[in-house]
Amino acid sequence: MIRGSLVALVTPMQESGHVDWQALDYLVDWHLECGTHGIVPVGTTGDSATISVAEHLKVIEATVQRVNGRVPVVAGTGANATAEAIELTRHGKSAGADACLVVTPYYNKPTQEGLYRHYSAITEAVDIPLVLYNVPPRTACDMSAATVARLAPNDRIIGIKEACGDAQRVKEIKRVVSEDFILLSGEDAQTLEMMRYGAVGTISVTANVAPRRMAQFCERFLSGDVERAKVIDEELQPIHEILFVETSPIPTKWALNAMGRIGNGIRLPLIELSQQHHREVRDRLTKVGLLE
Repeated sequence: MIRGSLVALVTPMQESGHVDWQALDYLVDWHLECGTHGIVPVGTTGDSATISVAEHLKVIEATVQRVNGRVPVVAGTGANATAEAIELTRHGKSAGADACLVVTPYYNKPTQEGLYRHYSAITEAVDIPLVLYNVPPRTACDMSAATVARLAPNDRIIGIKEACGDAQRVKEIKRVVSEDFILLSGEDAQTLEMMRYGAVGTISVTANVAPRRMAQFCERFLSGDVERAKVIDEELQPIHEILFVETSPIPTKWALNAMGRIGNGIRLPLIELSQQHHREVRDRLTKVGLLE
């Protein structure tokens, strides 16, 4: 069930910085209407590093309730302390998430053995499917393909979101895991290449602003229509690029506000998109029909 275009959902905020719960419901409804194949709340794009633990838990609960079983919800429950990751993952399970996305511990730079023990401890403590998440540009910690291979036989570890910046890593992982181990792209610009190497979808930033097209792209590829998927991918490459012109999710939140989907709230230390980028983001959204 976890395949296709899963959105790394932003956490909408009011101008005051408070979470906008009504807008969160609206975004979930919009994604379901557009054919998004899964919702991933409170990952990196969902402000997991700037919201409180209480807000984090409530966003998971609100998302699960709004989705109401219509698509999988993969809750972001990673932390740099194993004990905290266990507690967040327990809440993800109790809230009704279908699986949890657990990022490699950030800042403290564990060894590969430390990563193995970290994820093993979570699976021992909580009975819920886990998706590993490797994003070394954000965490300063790169989980090797060999470590993924050690973890993959664990029945509770079902896959990985790979965002190391090198699409070849998917090829390396694919060689050392079982056929049913789920590989997902965490790099929108590289998703087509990763799917050629064996990924079955993406946890996507771009899906926040172009949910229908990201869903169509994945559906086309997975149905065997690679040429049509390639056309859609080429159309969206400028969007993939511009959404990282500043630290994510800054450009994505600005774009969604410009599209009238959310308010303009963001929380320090993240700030609003620099004025110098407004025109380029707007122009690229307009070119692909996301803005008039």
